[in-house]
Amino acid sequence: MGKHPTFKLAAIQAAPVFFNVEASTEKACRLIAEAGREGASIAAFGETWLPGYPFFVWSESRDPLLKWKAAADYLACAVDVPGPVTDRLCRAAEEAGLDVAIGVVERDPVTRGTVYCTLLFIGREGKILGKHRKLKPTHRERTIWGEGDAAGLVVYERPYGRLSGLNCWEHNMVLPGYVLMSQGTQIHIAAWPGAEPKAPASPDPMWSRQLLLSRAFASQAAAYVIGVGGMLGADDVPAEYRELTARYRGDSFIIDPRGEVIAGPVKGEGILTAEGSLENILAAKSACDVGGHYSRPDIFQLRVNRKPCRRVVEVPEPLLGDPVDS
Repeated sequence: MGKHPTFKLAAIQAAPVFFNVEASTEKACRLIAEAGREGASIAAFGETWLPGYPFFVWSESRDPLLKWKAAADYLACAVDVPGPVTDRLCRAAEEAGLDVAIGVVERDPVTRGTVYCTLLFIGREGKILGKHRKLKPTHRERTIWGEGDAAGLVVYERPYGRLSGLNCWEHNMVLPGYVLMSQGTQIHIAAWPGAEPKAPASPDPMWSRQLLLSRAFASQAAAYVIGVGGMLGADDVPAEYRELTARYRGDSFIIDPRGEVIAGPVKGEGILTAEGSLENILAAKSACDVGGHYSRPDIFQLRVNRKPCRRVVEVPEPLLGDPVDS
């Protein structure tokens, strides 16, 4: 073990202050500082943690206008990337001396009427490493989030290893995961909204799926996976939206490069940690490197369009006398 670097992985499981980006940012910075004091190399938050998952899209209400009001408030709380909120997160990461992956509700900088489910990566240097917008929102999520692109489907080279991340059911899409595996990811963030509580005798299908999908990713990628879920209770949202509130209990976990759970699931708010080792990663990849010796490029190839999606493309004005398409 001595000749291979080790590192500490942290899953930050907590509820944001829903519909309050200022208070949520302040809480995130406190939690980042706490993870730094625990010696974490990388700390991860859940899907759209800041300022919260759009629980209201799954709910029904006696007031048909209530969900529209919630949607307007949700867009108003969105985060500009970069912007004042991300500047504060960068300072917090630098002061704590660790990398951060945090789900944010990102505002479209052009229309300002669309938001994205974005996983933001921040380095311990106090700089944004990059961001990944969720490629395909799931079911009712499509009524509140726009679709992302592959511009941020990349792996980040960090001092302790190669870092990647996906949001929720992107792990069910197969191909985005393979793009990251083919780049040699070693530590992966699986950001989830959190498991839904059920009766003790009744298994939670979402919890089962997020655990199984995360374990499969870890085994296929031969990488550590920080599976981090969000939390939500009725007391976490403004009183006017409590009839729309679902409940999410977190149930975060950390998985090793063989696909085995080594920490969690954790109950309640807290920071779940586990030690990682490059030796464990290399040992697993020596058996199965799906982007290398365990692939068959003569049979299978995957094409990726990394150009950012642009709905309007400006073209030069035609010169006088040039033909113009009718």
